[in-house]
Amino acid sequence: MRGRAPVATLTAFATIATKKHNQQIAMSIRPVRIYPLGDEALVCESPPPATLDVQRRVWAVAALARDWPQVEEVVPGMNNLTITFDPLSADRDALAAQLDAAWRDAGDTGIAGRDIEIPVQYGGEFGPDLDAVAAHTGLTAQQVIERHAAGQYVVFFVGFQPGFAYMGGLDASLHTPRRKEPRVAVPTGSVGIGGEQTGVYPAASPGGWQLIGRTPVALFDPAAKPPALLLPGDRVRFTIAGSHS
Repeated sequence: MRGRAPVATLTAFATIATKKHNQQIAMSIRPVRIYPLGDEALVCESPPPATLDVQRRVWAVAALARDWPQVEEVVPGMNNLTITFDPLSADRDALAAQLDAAWRDAGDTGIAGRDIEIPVQYGGEFGPDLDAVAAHTGLTAQQVIERHAAGQYVVFFVGFQPGFAYMGGLDASLHTPRRKEPRVAVPTGSVGIGGEQTGVYPAASPGGWQLIGRTPVALFDPAAKPPALLLPGDRVRFTIAGSHS
């Protein structure tokens, strides 16, 4: 019958395992590039591709930076974060070092996110580029609709226009480049594909994404709190309200 391992030995094994785990985490964190944007801003940028793990780290660093006394504004983006500051009172090099340390040490933000369903009328007058996406991907129009509606998407950040959510999670088989000639006016509620992402136009505007459908759901309401329906961390599913040829 074997005896129990000494406590010191068990402690040593636990220490080694912890160090190995920490090393694995450190190796999985991609190095970032931190560079000035004019005299009043710094950008912290992770190399592509855009992933949910990287975006969670962006959210975590943003949450930390908002509490730094020298920082005036924090703007999370896709794979990047921009902070602004007063160059007369802030030390840019010190802030850059602080950003780098925060990126390496950032933990979970605690952003739970919400589950939101958005009904979509696909194709026809609602999705004039559906056939173009089908031709590019080698799928039928119905397959494009079904695969788009089958995905679960996560809001990475909100930008371009108020309430416009950039979402990750688009099926790789649906990746389609933006239009060579952007439209002068994209209707409110248009659902589009732009490269590796999908999104919904909250308001009419020029745009170059491939339009595959449209939703009646309001994505931005200035009188609501918060005014944007979709926020970073939210999980989105598109449902098929109708399909048209």
